[in-house]
Amino acid sequence: MTPNQSAISYFGLNIPFLSHLGVVPEYAQDGKSRISLEIKPEFENSFQIAHGGILMTLLDFAMGAAARSTTNQILGAMTVDMNVSFLRPSIGKIAVEGSVLKSGKTIYYCEAVALNEAGEITAKSSGTFMLRR
Repeated sequence: MTPNQSAISYFGLNIPFLSHLGVVPEYAQDGKSRISLEIKPEFENSFQIAHGGILMTLLDFAMGAAARSTTNQILGAMTVDMNVSFLRPSIGKIAVEGSVLKSGKTIYYCEAVALNEAGEITAKSSGTFMLRR
């Protein structure tokens, strides 16, 4: 981060990697979250679409943020397991919505979808998360 940049709060946490990418935090509450990112040329693969690693980062964070939104404490979420399916190319502005499907004492089972500007699902993920206590 340069001296002229201010830290972006990702629902109470400073996450330099997401700030570097330009991820926009929209909301995280009641087991649901939404973030967005404009796909820039430097985020593309050789097919001129979003690199899978970018999408996995967004899906991972959206699920973790959804899990964190179920508690009043600002905690980090650790990914235990994650599966991703890529359904169609991701270009332009991508919105990612995460949600908690089931929560236990320490483990949260979540899912997330990446949506293109037309509202079509471009990628879908499920994951298991543990909140840092």
